[in-house]
Amino acid sequence: MPNKNTNTEVSPSDQTSSSPSSSSSSSSSTITISKELPHEYALGVQRALASVGIYSSLSENQTSIDFYAHLLRSLLKADRLERGRLTCSFSAVPAILNYYGGVHGAAVAAVAERVTFACARTVVAEDRELFLGELSVSYLFSARINEVVVVEASVVRSGRNLTVVNAEFKIKESGRLIYHVRSTFYHLLPSKL
Repeated sequence: MPNKNTNTEVSPSDQTSSSPSSSSSSSSSTITISKELPHEYALGVQRALASVGIYSSLSENQTSIDFYAHLLRSLLKADRLERGRLTCSFSAVPAILNYYGGVHGAAVAAVAERVTFACARTVVAEDRELFLGELSVSYLFSARINEVVVVEASVVRSGRNLTVVNAEFKIKESGRLIYHVRSTFYHLLPSKL
């Protein structure tokens, strides 16, 4: 009886010719497949992943703890900064798109968190730590591939214990509102040790 814990590695070139992206994938990338999974199922899953652009293993830097932070930082560009206001922009690149070709909701939330945090920081003293207490995102429409999205954040209220920030995501070309965000940040008082 074969050992159930052994795995096999299949390169994308092992796919059948019916796979739409088998010709565009690298023959050096491999996928580890458990022996418990029947081979025809594994190839079906591999073809499904390849059809949405996922056909190779993750590189080592993509499995690091803060990989997505690096991805988001490389996307965002600060356009304007003033006290209580921040305007940023980013392009809807394939790395942050979902299966349907729109910006993934988690990417929107991650960008919203970073932009609203930076906006809150413009009015809160640096000796106070901020932590996100609430993040509300209204998904009204989705940005498509290569569309430039402008994020305009502004502080609604900032007091002794909390700061509330609104952000609007708009498509740069048309000005269409696509996401609306409201973030609440709580302030931690500096410790007096």
